[in-house]
Amino acid sequence: MLSYSRGPDHALWEKTIGQVLDQTVERWGDSLALVSRHQAKSKRYSWRELRELADSVARGLWSLGIRPGDRVGLWSTNCVEWVMLQLGCARAGAILVNVNPAYRTHELAFTLRKSRMKALFLWERDGRAEYARILEEARHGQTLPLEHVVFFGTPDWEEFLLAKSGDRAAIQSLAIEPEDVANIQYTSGTTGMPKGVMLTHRNQVNNGKLLAEGMRYTERDRICVPVPMYHCFGCVIGTMSALASGAAMILPSWTFDACATLEAVEAERVTSLYGVPAMFIAELGLPEFKNFNLTSLRTGLMAGAPCPVEVMKRVITEMHCPEMIIAYGQTESAPAVTMCAVDDPVEIRVSTIGKAMPCTEMKVVSVPDGSTLPIGERGEVCARGYMVMKGYDDEPEATARAVDRDGWLHTGDLGVMREDGYIHLTGRAKDMIIRGGENVYPREVEEFLYAHPKVAEVQVVGIPDERLGEVVLAWIRLKAGENAAEEEIRQFCEGQIAYFKIPQHIRFVDEFPMTVTGKIQKFKIKEIEIKERGLDTLAKRETA
Repeated sequence: MLSYSRGPDHALWEKTIGQVLDQTVERWGDSLALVSRHQAKSKRYSWRELRELADSVARGLWSLGIRPGDRVGLWSTNCVEWVMLQLGCARAGAILVNVNPAYRTHELAFTLRKSRMKALFLWERDGRAEYARILEEARHGQTLPLEHVVFFGTPDWEEFLLAKSGDRAAIQSLAIEPEDVANIQYTSGTTGMPKGVMLTHRNQVNNGKLLAEGMRYTERDRICVPVPMYHCFGCVIGTMSALASGAAMILPSWTFDACATLEAVEAERVTSLYGVPAMFIAELGLPEFKNFNLTSLRTGLMAGAPCPVEVMKRVITEMHCPEMIIAYGQTESAPAVTMCAVDDPVEIRVSTIGKAMPCTEMKVVSVPDGSTLPIGERGEVCARGYMVMKGYDDEPEATARAVDRDGWLHTGDLGVMREDGYIHLTGRAKDMIIRGGENVYPREVEEFLYAHPKVAEVQVVGIPDERLGEVVLAWIRLKAGENAAEEEIRQFCEGQIAYFKIPQHIRFVDEFPMTVTGKIQKFKIKEIEIKERGLDTLAKRETA
């Protein structure tokens, strides 16, 4: 018996995001759609009101000269404006480009060039960064197609929303198809430097629809979304599952805050809670955790990183989430390809990543030759179906490496398929680091560190961490005669690369473990660090 499974057949929507929004308004127009608790006066909108906001954005984009297929950047943490732009771009046929708020000058400059965005929407600043200044630095000396920069909360933003170009009928008459690209998200993927994953309307609305059905959402559900909107977890599992079901989205804070999240659950009578394992760990670890009334919770989704079994058990019992599930996927699959059922036994929900979702095929293949392996043998996990990305933006060779000729997406993750189709992940075929749900590709960090004038050679790996799952560690060989301290290296990174890519641990070395042919053995670096830091038990910790 081979390691192949297929989820049940299911009627997929052949609709755009805008058409699904209209459908939702027709069915549940007066139901609560969105609450942003951290913004002024705790903003609250029905689905009908949210559509009006989206149409205002669409008309504003039209007034700027944005046409179907143009790229529009959004650089922000979680807020009402994020959802407005997401839905408004979809209504106008524009391609939304997600920009990570953790990006600094080096990464933003790359994204501006690579995405070819014509407009960018952002806040001037927040408690973490001066975005206007970073943008000015990133644009310096570059010739870019960026024509419009609009700052939220300014007269320019208010004027943008009052634009009269195009009414709803005109917006609805735009020739937008389900297979058109709706969104570009940058990810390190399974190989190389960050690449723009192109996701279609069809990818996203159907992934949201199937997830919503799997979690048994209705218009009476309220979903707490503390995960970042610039990730697939936020803008697909968050927005699209709500859009498909009429459930409400509750945004507890700009960025993740464990206390604000639990306050939102209690105050808004939330029924579903999202998060990566590190978020649930932080919530459970609050000194005042037992003071929160979480009994309204029914379900939720934990994804984005391997989940420690004991954490999942505590969430189910102590957070009153009897139907908490685990899902698995990646940005390239929009994102979910497997999930548990809400009524699966707890043992299955804490030991596997579930099985193939509807309309999705899964298989486990040999890494060397790509042949499908027998049940129970470890190999690379692959997925095929409606959810596979359209490709990497302007990178056909990278696309061909990730998606083979038969349409199978090669995830880069290693796993074992059971006879019942459930899959247990055992590791990653590549060396990508997942730090608290954030993907960190070592090569990208290494290439940046090579720019330091004292660095001769550098190797970056991930090592286990109790809270974040993994953290970044760098081994650095300095140039002859040079001296440096860990803090000097970190200061070199600050403001240039995202905080989650900055090495938490740095070791200065004279040489690296190598094979007889001169190839550096990263696995030995990891083994040495795990042993010397006493992380053996953590490294062997069972995860789903």
